[in-house]
Amino acid sequence: MSVFEDLMAYERDTQALGQIAGRLGWDQETMMPRGAAPQRGEEMAAIEAALHARRSDPQVADWLVRAEATDDIGAAQLREIRRSHERAVKVPGDLAKRIARVTSEAQGKWAAARAAEDVAAFLPVLEEVVALKREEGQALAAGGDVYDAMIADYEHGTTAAEIAALFDAMRPRLVDLRARVLDKPAPTGVSGHFDADKQMALTTTLAETFGYQMRHGRVDKAVHPFCSGSGLDVRVTTRTSDDDPFNCFYSTIHEVGHAAYEQNIDQAYLLTPLGRGVSMGVHESQSRIYENQLGRSRAFTGWLFEQMVPQFGDFGIADADAFYAAVNAVHNGYIRTEADELQYNLHVMMRFDLERALMSGDLQVQDLEAAWNDRFAADFGYGVDRPSNGCLQDVHWSVGLFGYFPTYSLGNVYAGCLYQALRQAVPDLDAQLAAGDTVAATSWLRDNLQTHGGLRSPVETITHAAGMTPSPEPLLSYLEDKFGALYGL
Repeated sequence: MSVFEDLMAYERDTQALGQIAGRLGWDQETMMPRGAAPQRGEEMAAIEAALHARRSDPQVADWLVRAEATDDIGAAQLREIRRSHERAVKVPGDLAKRIARVTSEAQGKWAAARAAEDVAAFLPVLEEVVALKREEGQALAAGGDVYDAMIADYEHGTTAAEIAALFDAMRPRLVDLRARVLDKPAPTGVSGHFDADKQMALTTTLAETFGYQMRHGRVDKAVHPFCSGSGLDVRVTTRTSDDDPFNCFYSTIHEVGHAAYEQNIDQAYLLTPLGRGVSMGVHESQSRIYENQLGRSRAFTGWLFEQMVPQFGDFGIADADAFYAAVNAVHNGYIRTEADELQYNLHVMMRFDLERALMSGDLQVQDLEAAWNDRFAADFGYGVDRPSNGCLQDVHWSVGLFGYFPTYSLGNVYAGCLYQALRQAVPDLDAQLAAGDTVAATSWLRDNLQTHGGLRSPVETITHAAGMTPSPEPLLSYLEDKFGALYGL
């Protein structure tokens, strides 16, 4: 075997162990008995220690010096292995192990505190998580910006300053559009009781409609919907609400966007660094375009309305036009994952500023709830009513995902660019979606973006697929056109 082949064989085992770690995380969120949490923490710590040792092994550095790629794919494989190795050697193994253990335990404590509306019960473990992540960030930054080092784990090639500038450019148009929309009468929403089993049955139909391969996946329930895995085993979760079926349906479509990306990556990249989504921003571009530009379109909501009527009978909506308005209603609310397209980015911008302050030390954990509540009231004009609608609503900080939140809005920006290109490529898109047919749309995304996995950088991935350098203009224009028409602005 060549040096390159030796390195790739070693990396294949590392990737396989990473998939096992991911499966443990999936089980913890879905099926693990609550009493198993302390043991699961030890299991997660043990596998993270093994992974860290493999990624930082000096043998990898030696292989990287001597390995030669024979094509662009091989060069990309080496680039990604080198990036992983350089990160791993900066973080002490015992720190990586402690982070894995504490974040595993913190997830359960967050879920319990959220259910009990008890912020005080969660803050001690969150303080521990923040301290460990700061320590990790300092090791990775090596004297540079700690939060930039954290962002690099999710969207390499961008910085906090660049994201802040993007958000500053987007905010005025979003705030202005929101003010004009909220000045108009709100559309009628759905009403009645929506049986959970019927929601889950329709959820399976929706997943398959958007191309999710059930042979290589499954749909389960979790407190916070997520997607897990890659390659031949990609799982999604959703949640149900007796009075809000959209929570279930659009959470599912969102997570299927993530899952389709992973399932559609070229299988030649299986269990290699290129065999997964290139970044969380690009990942979010897939989940958001599936959920919003496709799933909340007038064409597709007309089809969804026809699927819901036989299942749920009269739910207070007269026709497909009223249903489209209800699906896209702009309204006051606390929950990011339930926010309308117009206000969603404002939720993300708030979290970006708060977690950046947490990592810099400008905001202390014990002051987080007050800071959240003050910022929310300033941004949205009303107060938080309870912790589960406030600083306890998201799972991200409990599991140490600092630097992740801004990728949601980056994903929206990327999705705007992709949708503009998609509409040009598929002129009869609306007619197809009205028939519940997403094949042309999802095939275009598969062929132009998803199949390539981690071959290119995040910006190069979007530029290649959309034919333009990422810009917020297509997203902002789309929102202004859509909600301007909906609300008669």
